[in-house]
Amino acid sequence: MNHCMLMAEIIVAPELRYTQDNQTAIAELTVAFPGLRPEDGTQQMKVIGWGNLAQEIQEGYQVGDRVLIEGRLTMSTVDRPEGFKEKQAELTAQRLHRLADLGSAEIPRPTVPAAESPRSAASSATAPAAAAPPTPTASEPESEPDYDDIPF
Repeated sequence: MNHCMLMAEIIVAPELRYTQDNQTAIAELTVAFPGLRPEDGTQQMKVIGWGNLAQEIQEGYQVGDRVLIEGRLTMSTVDRPEGFKEKQAELTAQRLHRLADLGSAEIPRPTVPAAESPRSAASSATAPAAAAPPTPTASEPESEPDYDDIPF
């Protein structure tokens, strides 16, 4: 599966164009992100959005916006003026999220089991006791787990 998430800053304004055959909208923009090591410097990548997303990119995003991009990573070959071909990575966007907008979103907290919760000891005096799961009797054999319900 090819699914990437990239946090970057838009450095070239989105440009909107249309295909010749069916007039599908295409938006192109360039983003920059820091390299993995300090000596790598800043890296750049072209991002492409299609259809309704292309129009949203054109209307809602500008240079300087920090974004989280979800999409597919592809490689394209570009002819250089020096006479050789160069491979460049491109990200075909499926979703774009402005980081400023994500900061205001309510992010659900992970649930902590009551046994691991630091407040479980203090609240156990006031909380009603939870019902214990039924235990099998000697006449009932333990059922084996149903592995078909595993969600992966």
